[in-house]
Amino acid sequence: MSGTWFITGTSSGFGRLLTEQLLDRGDRVAATLRRPEVLDDLRVAHGDRLWVERLDVTDADRTREVVDRAFADLGTIDVIVNNAGFGVFSAVEEATDAQIRSVIDTNLLGSMYVIRAALPHLRAQGHGRILQVSTAGGQTTYPNFSFYHASKWGIEGFCEAVAAEIAPFGIDLTIVQPGATPTGFGGALVSGPVMAEYDAGPAGDVRRSLADGSFTLANDPVRICRAMIDMVDGGTAPLRLPLGSDTYEHVRRALAARLEEHEAHKDVALSVVREDVADSA
Repeated sequence: MSGTWFITGTSSGFGRLLTEQLLDRGDRVAATLRRPEVLDDLRVAHGDRLWVERLDVTDADRTREVVDRAFADLGTIDVIVNNAGFGVFSAVEEATDAQIRSVIDTNLLGSMYVIRAALPHLRAQGHGRILQVSTAGGQTTYPNFSFYHASKWGIEGFCEAVAAEIAPFGIDLTIVQPGATPTGFGGALVSGPVMAEYDAGPAGDVRRSLADGSFTLANDPVRICRAMIDMVDGGTAPLRLPLGSDTYEHVRRALAARLEEHEAHKDVALSVVREDVADSA
């Protein structure tokens, strides 16, 4: 089933692979990235089925301009994929203020800008899909990734609320949660100066596991992209789509632990209800 997709962050990783798979099967792709020249090979191979534009999603005005132009040039766009993002790999005191701002601006605010820019067009056409690429780390956490988690937990909360708001317009939203995958993401991690105090603890343990290869990257990026396409083709629209054995197991454990802790505080939670409300319940 062919269609038209708008994808951010297409220079590498999931964005590049999605673009390749979609073009190979005959879809049209509006690909955005900060360095358009890296897609020159795909432009040569696929001609006008590939629409390319320079975009840094942290620029709200530019994001609106590019999204508006894509709809104007291509007409209907069926799927919006928010994929652009990166990770800050530092313990809480190690990252610089600029690094913190950058990851929030890109992963959280940038994704919001794209969604807000696309929605007027999706409402006007009366249908559409939004795929927000998150991670297992949007529902669970690992030491040394606190700022990355802040951006991903934030965008998941935003998207969960937005999904309910836009459902009456015939627009679906799915949060896609890939697990650890060899996409080059690790090589693009931004780090601050290591502090000995944190390196001796859990943050250092995670750093060392990535450095020595014991942190397993068990998932296939090609299969992850295929699963995203198959979900759209199949017409299903879950709020969240976990992809990877680590995502499934780690998020399941995190949710179970949160529920157990939640239930443990039931009595104190109910103890603060106003008596007049409790009596009328």
